[in-house]
Amino acid sequence: MMRFFLIGAILLSIAAAYYIYLPLPSTISEPWKLMFMDAILRGIMHVSFFAHDLGLSNPFDLMRYAASWDVIWGPKSSPTVRVTDTFFSGVQAQVFESTSTGLKRQSKRGVVYFHGGGWTLGSGKMQTYFLQCRTMAEDLDAVVISIEYRLAPEARFPDQYNDALQASKRILTAEVLAQYSIDPERLAVSGDSAGANLAAAVAQQMALDSSAPIKYKVQALLYPVLQALDFNTPSYQQNGNIPILHRPLMVRFWLEYLGGNPRLVSSLLANNHTALNQGHKIAAAKAKINWTQLLPVAFQKNYKPLFPFQGDPKLLDELPGLLDVRASPLLAEKEALKAVPPTYIMTCEHDVLRDEGQMYARRLIEAGVAVTVDHYEDGFHGCLSFAFGPFRFSVGMRSFKNYIHWLTKNL
Repeated sequence: MMRFFLIGAILLSIAAAYYIYLPLPSTISEPWKLMFMDAILRGIMHVSFFAHDLGLSNPFDLMRYAASWDVIWGPKSSPTVRVTDTFFSGVQAQVFESTSTGLKRQSKRGVVYFHGGGWTLGSGKMQTYFLQCRTMAEDLDAVVISIEYRLAPEARFPDQYNDALQASKRILTAEVLAQYSIDPERLAVSGDSAGANLAAAVAQQMALDSSAPIKYKVQALLYPVLQALDFNTPSYQQNGNIPILHRPLMVRFWLEYLGGNPRLVSSLLANNHTALNQGHKIAAAKAKINWTQLLPVAFQKNYKPLFPFQGDPKLLDELPGLLDVRASPLLAEKEALKAVPPTYIMTCEHDVLRDEGQMYARRLIEAGVAVTVDHYEDGFHGCLSFAFGPFRFSVGMRSFKNYIHWLTKNL
């Protein structure tokens, strides 16, 4: 009997090691810690998708339940930051107000922040985001407003975008800014991943809105999601199996956001929605994501564009959001890009989204916008959030420090 248990323990250990181990690039930050963390996330994801396949739940339900364990319930202020819950145009938010009076300035910087999570997961009340926003308020001597936009599947595009826009419009009024002692000339919009997608889309719309007298001074985008027409950019090809945002998972997030069938994952991964036989229907949009023209050669490496000749002409009809600039800010016209404020974009070498951040920077620069690109050779998707919480990474702490430095200097 003892031999049976010993053999079972050995086999279980081998299986666990096989599941945990991933061949990661030597240049990535703290690879073994990342492998362990990713194994936990992948395990939850696989069980969540399996439950959906059995018809027991929605695709991300278990992942959302697991994420809820990390939520900080109730506003928890610190000696230097007052935290309150409120609503802006019906959209829930948390306000982090620096209580410092050291600079003796009557009005403070303001930052409107949108959390990541593929428009499906996450909350500004999760420990990592809560601590990030509270630290931002303290370090910047600012008022940071974290927006709790609705999530899929209860909300689909453009609901998340509309929540972000309506909350922004309400915040950027003289009444609200006076209430929180925010300087109307020192406002930033920021976010990470899907939250950076919302921040970029809102920044474009607010910049063009002639009825809004108060504008964002800057935007700060952390590894932003900016397009869904090419899932075979060099960074998608290079980093398809790199934690924590695997290539198929990003497509699942897009389908959840746009209300598409999960069975379309393989078609989108093959770029069937932008195949050559689509012709003029998407020619203008594809020109705006042409990475052979927009990416530095160092990022292109030896990769080649992958667009099949024959695709599925019904995909764009089934998922019209793929061509909607509110979902894909990289598709904006040059005239719209000219209007956006000075921009900070953080990208990571080991991230499927690296290239869209780099391409957006290039398009903004060509439109005459001042852009700072902060690229991390050892970075991976979501790394800045790991400046906080139980899984801390050196690249997370370093990138957060530089992000705060840029906001301090430019806001």
